[in-house]
Amino acid sequence: MSFNPKAAFILLVLMLGLIPTAARAETDAAVLEQAMSGTLDLWREGHFEQLYEQLSHRGKMSRERFTRKMRESVIHPACCFQKMQGFRVLSEKRTEATVYVTIGLEGGPGSAESCTREFKLSHEGGEWKMQLNDITALANGAAKKSRHTRKKH
Repeated sequence: MSFNPKAAFILLVLMLGLIPTAARAETDAAVLEQAMSGTLDLWREGHFEQLYEQLSHRGKMSRERFTRKMRESVIHPACCFQKMQGFRVLSEKRTEATVYVTIGLEGGPGSAESCTREFKLSHEGGEWKMQLNDITALANGAAKKSRHTRKKH
C-alpha cells in the first residue's frame, strides 16, 4: 500500500470540515443559554418594558398589560447559579429551538421552587427570544407538569 498525497489531502479537508460543525453546535447552545439567561435577568431586575421587547409570540397582550401582570406577580427567577441548571438543546432549526432546563424561582412564602421543562425560543431580528406565554406562566406559578418545590431549611 503506497501513500497517496491526493487522498490524504482530501481526508484532511474532510476531517477539518467537521471541526467547525462541532464548534458551531457548542456556540449555538451557549448563545441560546445566554439569550434565556438575559431574559430571566431582565425579569428578576424588574425591567418589564425591556423584557416585553425581548419576548416573541406576544399575541394580543399589550406592553402595559404585560407590565402590570409582571409587577403584580411575587414570583421571579432565582439569582446566579440557581437561575438555570441542566440546560440542554433538544432541537434547533433556523428560526426555532427547543431547550430543556430547570429554572429556579423565588417569591413563594417560605420555599424556593424550580420548574423543569421544555421551552421554545424563536429567532427574530437576529436574536433568540423566549415566548411571552412561558414567562407569564412562570410568573403566575403555572409551571406546567414538571413543577418541583424545595423547602428552604
